[in-house]
Amino acid sequence: MLVEHIMIRDVVTVTPDTPLTDALQLTRVRRIRHLPVMEGDRLVGIVSDRDMRDVCPSILDPIWEPKARRIRIEDCMKHEVLTAQPWDFIEDAAADMYRGQVGCLPVIDNGRLVGILTERDILHTLLNMMGVLEPSSRIEVELPNRPGGLADVADILRARRVNAGSVLIFPGKTPYTRRLVLRVQTMDPRRILEDIAAAGYRVVGPLSHGGRE
Repeated sequence: MLVEHIMIRDVVTVTPDTPLTDALQLTRVRRIRHLPVMEGDRLVGIVSDRDMRDVCPSILDPIWEPKARRIRIEDCMKHEVLTAQPWDFIEDAAADMYRGQVGCLPVIDNGRLVGILTERDILHTLLNMMGVLEPSSRIEVELPNRPGGLADVADILRARRVNAGSVLIFPGKTPYTRRLVLRVQTMDPRRILEDIAAAGYRVVGPLSHGGRE
């Protein structure tokens, strides 16, 4: 999946000379945490609600609003901005966000701001990919680290006429095993568990229903 498939296209922006009070109001009304800073069509910075709160005068100050209005976004924005491109893979963009310790990536195409990718977008996509937003049951199986195990479990699901909502494979506790985690689209996976055990594989759990642990 590509960044362009999940990015927000309606991007709320500010300029370097936007008053702090106006920018804070935007984040509250639009329920967003990050504002790209633009000069014309050029991205020149990024500011978060935390950046703005750090420089905002105390609301206990009797002249809080006049002081806050004198502060401009250029006084608190970050000038070095990590960005993504629409055709980047989501996992690569997520890795950039993790390594850069940032909460969003403005998306740039041919020098133009075309979207923004946030932590929330990544999390929502991850939950969708793992199948936890739909009614399902979770099965975790220990497989030997050799070809054939995944195909055997797939054959069991096919025989039971049950679809897998997601399939994830993790390293096992030893170099000779792997952990297969399935979200299966049934609320009663007991017969599937019995079939997996009968095929010689160990069901290690945890098992959940309805997408909950």
